[in-house]
Amino acid sequence: MAYEVRVNGQRKYRLGVLGSGKGSNFVAIADACASGGIPVEIGVVLSDVADAPILDRARERGLPTQHISPGQFRTKLDETAEQAYIAALQKAEVDLVVLAGFMRILKGEFLRAFAHKVVNIHPSLLPSFPGLEAWKQALDYGVKVTGCTVHFVDQGVDTGPILAQQTVPVLTGDTAASLHARIQEAERVLYPAAIGALARGEVVIQGRQTVWQKGASI
Repeated sequence: MAYEVRVNGQRKYRLGVLGSGKGSNFVAIADACASGGIPVEIGVVLSDVADAPILDRARERGLPTQHISPGQFRTKLDETAEQAYIAALQKAEVDLVVLAGFMRILKGEFLRAFAHKVVNIHPSLLPSFPGLEAWKQALDYGVKVTGCTVHFVDQGVDTGPILAQQTVPVLTGDTAASLHARIQEAERVLYPAAIGALARGEVVIQGRQTVWQKGASI
């Protein structure tokens, strides 16, 4: 399917952002929106954590925010919470759901409601090192190059079609913290750029492949 800018009056391509923590990637995306660097606006920012700093960062920018309790499970949304998230995103009329440090696995009905419309960024060059602390996995394994990956979210864990990747070298003397910090720097550049490409309709997804239009680039 192709992604195109949808216009409803003067409304730009609209994001719904989900986050659980500090929101550094959210800030990079929001700043790119505000500067006109990407043709996008943020419709709502949702969090499963009531006092998550990402909500404060959004409020500072005058953006709509909402805390929605995740329910009874530790790693995923329960059925009631899932429906509440779907309703909030649909009310905000989002074109794309962006995960920015959201620490809940999305499954089932949520992904059916937003089929091929949920993206995430992962701190490794997928399919290598999926899951938690990917930068530490890479360092422990001894690879010389790692990076970050923007991918569509599917029913697996970090298994969806890859949209864009950026390499980050592993340096002699790196610690998990120093390597993670450089990967985060790359994330804050790659994620807004990939979202902008989707908003401009520069990417088509064909099965597991994402095909970029001629001349389009990150």
